[in-house]
Amino acid sequence: MCGIVGYIGDKNSVPILLNSLKKLEYRGYDSSGLCISNQERLVTIKRKGKISELENSSQINFLYGNVGIAHTRWATHGEPNEINAHPHLDCKGQISIVHNGIIENYYSLRKILQEEGHKIISETDSEIIAHLIEKFYSDNIEEAVIKALKLLEGTFGLVVISSKENKLIAARKGSPLIIGVGDNEMFVASDIPAILEHTNKIVYLHDNEIAVLSKDNYFIRHLNGDSINATVHEIKWSIEQLEKGNFKHFMLKEIFEQPETIENVLRGRIKENKIKITLDVDFNSIDRIILTACGTSWHSALIGKYLIESLAEIPVEVDYASEFRYRNPLVNEKTLLVVISQSGETADTLAALREAKSKNAKTLGIINVVGSTIAREVDSGIFLHAGPEIGVASTKAFTSQVTALLLLALHIRQKKDLTLNENLLNELKNLPDKIRKILNQKEKIEEIAKKFSDSKNFLYFGRGLNFPVALEGALKLKEISYIHAEGYPAAEMKHGPIALIDKSMPTIFLATKNFLSPKILNNIQEVKARNGVIIAIVNEDETELKSLADYTIEVPSAIDELSPIINVIPLQLFAYYIADLKGLDVDKPRNLAKSVTVE
Repeated sequence: MCGIVGYIGDKNSVPILLNSLKKLEYRGYDSSGLCISNQERLVTIKRKGKISELENSSQINFLYGNVGIAHTRWATHGEPNEINAHPHLDCKGQISIVHNGIIENYYSLRKILQEEGHKIISETDSEIIAHLIEKFYSDNIEEAVIKALKLLEGTFGLVVISSKENKLIAARKGSPLIIGVGDNEMFVASDIPAILEHTNKIVYLHDNEIAVLSKDNYFIRHLNGDSINATVHEIKWSIEQLEKGNFKHFMLKEIFEQPETIENVLRGRIKENKIKITLDVDFNSIDRIILTACGTSWHSALIGKYLIESLAEIPVEVDYASEFRYRNPLVNEKTLLVVISQSGETADTLAALREAKSKNAKTLGIINVVGSTIAREVDSGIFLHAGPEIGVASTKAFTSQVTALLLLALHIRQKKDLTLNENLLNELKNLPDKIRKILNQKEKIEEIAKKFSDSKNFLYFGRGLNFPVALEGALKLKEISYIHAEGYPAAEMKHGPIALIDKSMPTIFLATKNFLSPKILNNIQEVKARNGVIIAIVNEDETELKSLADYTIEVPSAIDELSPIINVIPLQLFAYYIADLKGLDVDKPRNLAKSVTVE
């Protein structure tokens, strides 16, 4: 979602805020702005488009102030322009706010404020917050913010400054905010990368908490008035992990990091042919597991269903988190809800988690970001330790999630006193090297991508564990190249998609060897008979499929449970190279946000 940064200290806040906003560009945005408190007045600059438009403003070089807030906005209420961009001011120009989230009752609040004489100039739901604070303000900005927030319905990550008081006010409900504790300076941000250059000491704001920051101190309390003794977390990520290094894009860097990120998931979790995971779940009391997630994480959940049912012999359902809580899900104390989220802040997934907890279900998270809201609220968790994922299109998080789900399946199997497959455990240890072999084929994959960069549509087909990989491959292509692509179980081809097959419709088949290989071969022959163009992901020793396919990408042989991780790598590279060849902004695809923190 949108990006927020706030600063208070002894330094000029302007370059700090601009640089920090750049670190949040991966979240996606269409306008940006900042507001600086300068000699008891607020100065605001806002621009449509990239942060460079803000930097190139004629005013920016003359702006100075030790307190400021800044924002990158994705348009929701109102089109992207300077008026709708954040920060927003009150009528008197004495209060300024930046806001992430959605205010659901803003129409009624807007009407009330306008009747009281407030001049609201934007189309946004956010601006009314500034006017509500103005309505309640006398000489204490914190109390005015609290009174305003009590009238809001919806979600907010909010930072407020006033020309009358030398402080930052931050508040959260449903939209992430962190506090950065520095040396005679304090920061507020919507994500860690924005401020990691300045401090690795982080305090996570929880829902319904408000923080008051001065340059050398902070105080947090609940909106009901209770003071909070917050924990300071030390972030282990390095600045280098947030840089692209020699790679053209973060996405490409993250694709090539996957041998290491999978090693990180496995590290210390397989010892003496045993799974070593500590989870606060009595699996003998669980009669059903529900996996819930959104987007790419939902695809990993589909693979998780196959793995858990086959290895742990327990029924598994997979739900879109966005639908889960709206269908009165039948869960109880014998249900385990597994929520999967790279950021740990995905709004729909968090809502699903809270719905399940309200019905006494056990909960478990598969999360990358330690200290995130989901990480704090689940009963148990498996952290991915994949490091920051900056590219909007998820790659290394997906393969890490699938690896973690496989470990979970093996852990449950072990808890049920079922024997573990030593061959599978050994194959897991060799998985990173097999991925490196695929990455070494990047030039061949790029050459194939060149032949299809002008295509308008694609179909992806897979069977069994590789059907979700077909979905994920199609999603990657859609996300970053804007080419229409759909994934299907290959057996469903005859139930509709085969009508689309002709010489202008490229098809990608996940055709590595398993017990379903003869079925996939039949599907490929059906496409061939209709002059369809075939790209096949095959094993290195394959012969028959190579003669049928127009193009093949070879991957190392692997035990079936590991095939989704192996087979998705060439699909990630294929999507990346097509998008790059089209000259698109691979790391920041249009209309998409890295962390979806609103419904």
